[in-house]
Amino acid sequence: MSVEKIDTLVVGAGQAGLAMSEHLSQSGVPHIVLERHRIAERWRSERWDSLVANGPAWHDRFPGLEFSDVDRHVGPNDFAPKETVADYFVAYSKKIAAPIRCGVEVLKLEKNVGRPGFCVETSAGVIEANSVVAATGPFQRPIIPEVVPPKAGILQMHSTGYRNPGQLPHGAVLVVGSGSSGTQIAAELLESGKRVYLSVGPHDRPPRAYRGRDFCWWLGVLGKWDAAAQEAGREHVTIAVSGARGGHTIDFRRLAAKGMILVGRTEAHANGVISFAPDLVENLERGDANHRSLLDEADAYVARNGLDLPEEAEARATVPDSDCVTDPILALDLKEAEITAIIWATGFVADYNWMKIDIFNENDRPRHQRGVSAEPGIYFLGLPWQSRRGSSFIWGVWHDAKYLADQIATQRKYINYHVAAQSQVEIA
Repeated sequence: MSVEKIDTLVVGAGQAGLAMSEHLSQSGVPHIVLERHRIAERWRSERWDSLVANGPAWHDRFPGLEFSDVDRHVGPNDFAPKETVADYFVAYSKKIAAPIRCGVEVLKLEKNVGRPGFCVETSAGVIEANSVVAATGPFQRPIIPEVVPPKAGILQMHSTGYRNPGQLPHGAVLVVGSGSSGTQIAAELLESGKRVYLSVGPHDRPPRAYRGRDFCWWLGVLGKWDAAAQEAGREHVTIAVSGARGGHTIDFRRLAAKGMILVGRTEAHANGVISFAPDLVENLERGDANHRSLLDEADAYVARNGLDLPEEAEARATVPDSDCVTDPILALDLKEAEITAIIWATGFVADYNWMKIDIFNENDRPRHQRGVSAEPGIYFLGLPWQSRRGSSFIWGVWHDAKYLADQIATQRKYINYHVAAQSQVEIA
């Protein structure tokens, strides 16, 4: 059986894989990129129909290509539809002539024995590589908590399976998860006329825009995108933000005023009754505090720098609490509440089962420093907080890819020196 050899193998052709390919090419590193489906497949087949990018087009992109170059209808301040985002990555792959092979799945990676590099089994054959970059990103295996058993007779799906309100049966819906996905799906269902229960956990709730600037701009000028480490205890706090309908600030209390029924974290299920933690008010207040904090910092920045940005008092306006907030629901009989579907917007876990190398901690997360793993030659790209807060965003992964390409190129120099020196010894 023939074995293909390459210096660097990149696994995954989403935003991380493309960014990695661009910087490897610029560094003169021979490489190939393997993608088991299509480029940016998850944007096309694992997201709901109305999804748009959460950041404006001027911000969430690679430096070398505008969204308007792909779709002239997308302006700098627009939020690109999901198909446009996927088309953008396809266009970018052509722009940089990325050596991508689609329809090839990586099955197993092992260290070579007694010699450098790695042996990678794929659906198209065996490849040996000196370096391997896992650019599969953080959204790999959907998490559905084992709370409500299948025999309960309720349609259950992860947010990756949701497409539009029309696919759900008649009746009410429970959406579990108050991050961007859960909140946007819940709002869409409410607008369609569904009775919606939203299970709200801990979250950050930035303003979509403030004083004429998008929150992405504010996080930039306030230095928050470049925050190099997570705050202790907030590693998994979700961000509730939306680009839907041109972008708007998510306010759970206002959603409740429109008829959405808020509950605390979903905890358990027994005999047809689902129970919730008594933490709804606490979670809402923490989200509100996060919202006010960013407004305060923005105001201070405007004053400090003398910027001519209009004041926006309405950004701090509140609405009276609805009954579901003043008297939180702690348990629901699913049948009596006529809940016929549950959508679990509960995130993902990484899946590195194909990597047969001891470089993962007790939580199956890779041990790494800015993407450089504990095993020489193995790298990770696209991880949340890989080097900074913005690491898992399109522009952030581009910067992390440059760092990894520099590391790989440096290692190649050392290896090339060794080979040249060894040749001199053999000649002598």
